[in-house]
Amino acid sequence: MSDQFRGGRIHLSDLAGLEIRDCEVDGLKIVDCYGSDVYVGGAFERLVVNDVDVTAYVESELDRQHPARVVAREVQSADDYRAAWEVMEGLWAGTLERARKLPEATLHERVDGEWSFVETHRHLLFCSDAWLGNAVLEETAPYHPLGFTAGGMPAEETAKLGLTIDATPSLDEVLTARRARMDVMRRTVAALTDAELDRVCGRKPADPYPEQDYVVRRCLKVILKEEAEHHRYAVRDLAVLEGVGSSAERS
Repeated sequence: MSDQFRGGRIHLSDLAGLEIRDCEVDGLKIVDCYGSDVYVGGAFERLVVNDVDVTAYVESELDRQHPARVVAREVQSADDYRAAWEVMEGLWAGTLERARKLPEATLHERVDGEWSFVETHRHLLFCSDAWLGNAVLEETAPYHPLGFTAGGMPAEETAKLGLTIDATPSLDEVLTARRARMDVMRRTVAALTDAELDRVCGRKPADPYPEQDYVVRRCLKVILKEEAEHHRYAVRDLAVLEGVGSSAERS
């Protein structure tokens, strides 16, 4: 990650259309600015708008709209993890049925630069490969080549994992791999015990991840949170795609 703008100051500039993505923004200030359409999205410990701390409101509203976030965040016991995974599978079953009503090409489209529906499932495949297959289960070959990492992972690292980021698989190709991994997750939580949750994993999710202890409960919770948050993004973007159709239909 570059630090070329750390501590910088932008003054009296036209920043209309500026996009800041995948950046560390601790302490970022936007002061005395104006605009008709400002969007802020990310993981913020504290967010203040016009001197009003809106952090709690934003989180509570997201929880109200997407209860699966609460389910993923509050898991404690092995029974909680089993129940939470059942919730996630149910969410995606309904959403996949909805998505299949759209043309295949539409499911490869990005809305406002976000991942497409297919890319979202590729990313969730990678998440479960890394946090479950590699860290928790220590599989010999945990990474499916269709996995899709977050944007910050260097290309050489994704290549080491055997990933083909530039691949253009169909939804069914991705879902075949994803369902296989989801089946593994279901079997894992079915056999999970409270004692197992506190076991320190023998591996980290992937080499680029920090050197630290990774406990089973944390690894499985990461998967649950990823499922909940990316489901939120997916239904948000599906609503747009359902309203406007594919690019071919718009032309």
